[in-house]
Amino acid sequence: MKAPMIIGIILIVLGAGILALGHFSYKTEEKVFEIGPLKATAETEKRVPLPAPLGWALLVGGVAVLVIGSRKK
Repeated sequence: MKAPMIIGIILIVLGAGILALGHFSYKTEEKVFEIGPLKATAETEKRVPLPAPLGWALLVGGVAVLVIGSRKK
């Protein structure tokens, strides 16, 4: 496999993943209070939205890289 083909496939997979999921989330743990040996923590989940135009751009870019890479043969 040549480099353009690998890069094109990676871009297509990333674009499709962004369009399918639409966001990614992560958890954080925050200390609420601590008094002597007593501790209280709160776990919160934060979501980061991923813009759909970014997914489409990666998808179209990946297809373009594949097409341009195949024409150079």
